[in-house]
Amino acid sequence: MEKKKAIKIVEPPNLFRKTQQMIKKIESTIDGAFLTYWSAGSGSICHTDVPPLAEVLKHIGKHDKIYLFMKSTGGNGQAALRLVNLLRQHGKRVIALIPLECASAATMISLGADEIHMGPLAYLTAVDTSLTHDLSPVDRNNYLISVSQDELNRVTNLWHDADAELPDPKAQSNPYAKLYEHVHPLVFGAIDRASSLSLKLCEEILSYHVSSAKERSRISRVLNADYPSHSYPITLREAKRIGLKVQEMDEDLDDLLFEINAFYSEMGQRALTDYDEKNYHDNEVQTIIEGRGMQFTYQNDKDWHYRQEERRWVSLNDMSAWNRYEFVGTKTRNSTFHVR
Repeated sequence: MEKKKAIKIVEPPNLFRKTQQMIKKIESTIDGAFLTYWSAGSGSICHTDVPPLAEVLKHIGKHDKIYLFMKSTGGNGQAALRLVNLLRQHGKRVIALIPLECASAATMISLGADEIHMGPLAYLTAVDTSLTHDLSPVDRNNYLISVSQDELNRVTNLWHDADAELPDPKAQSNPYAKLYEHVHPLVFGAIDRASSLSLKLCEEILSYHVSSAKERSRISRVLNADYPSHSYPITLREAKRIGLKVQEMDEDLDDLLFEINAFYSEMGQRALTDYDEKNYHDNEVQTIIEGRGMQFTYQNDKDWHYRQEERRWVSLNDMSAWNRYEFVGTKTRNSTFHVR
C-alpha cells in the first residue's frame, strides 16, 4: 500500500530582527518613541490587543512623545478607547502616523492623538455604527451579516418619501412591519444603542486633548452621521475641513513607514494549507504590535472544515495565540503570550 505524503503546513516568516532595525532607524529621525499597530485585512481591533500593547509600553517606558504608526481596517470601538487610554498614560503627547488605511475604530484611535500626520495614500473613514447581532440576517453562505444604522435610516426615509407622494394619506403604510420580516426588532434596538455608544466613544477619546465639549460633539457627529458610506475615504484635505489636527507627513518618514510596512506585509501574508476541497489550515498573522526591543503577533493556528449540511465553514483545533518576540542578549526569544 502506497504511503500518503505528509502535507507541510505553510508558516509565515517572522522578521523581528529586520523590523527592529527599521524601528531603530525611524527613531533616529523623530524626537520620541516609535510604536506600531498593524493589522492585515483579516485582523481587527479588539480587547485582546490591550494587554500586548500594555506590555510594549511598559517595556519602552514613559516618553514626552509617542509616535504611533497605525494601519488597520478597524474593529471594536470600545477597545479603541482602551488603547488610547493606555497610550495617553505613557506619552505626554501622541502623534499618529498614517501612511495607508486607518479605518473605522482605527480612525477612533487617531482621534486620541494630539497630531495626525497623513501621507499621500493615507485615509481615515467614517465611524458610523454597523453591528453583527446574534439575530442578524444571514447571507447566502449562512453567515450573519452586519447591519448599519445608516442603512436602516435610509430604507425608512425612502419609504416615507414614497408614501408622501401618494394622493391618499390613508394609503400610507408603516415600513417597520415589512422590515421586521427581514431584520429582527431587537437588531434595530441594538443598533440604535450602538450608535449612541459610538458618539460617546468619539467624544471621550477626543477629550484627551480637545477641551471644548461643543467641538468634541461637532466632530463626533460629523464622523458618525455625515458620510454616505462607512468606508468613505477621508483624505488629508477632508480631515482638515472636519477640524482634525492633521498635517502632511514628512516625505522621508513616509518612505520609512512603507519600508517597515513591507516587512509586516510579508509577515502577514496569507498562509493557508489545503488538505482537500473541504478542509484547510490557516496560519496567518493578523495583528502586529511592536516597539523598541519587543514585538507581539497574533497568529491564527486552526483548521477549517466545510459543513455541507449547514453551508458554512467551521473552525477546528484552534490553537491561535499571541506570540511575544524579544531580545535576550544577542538572541531572539519567542514565547506564547496568553490572553483570556
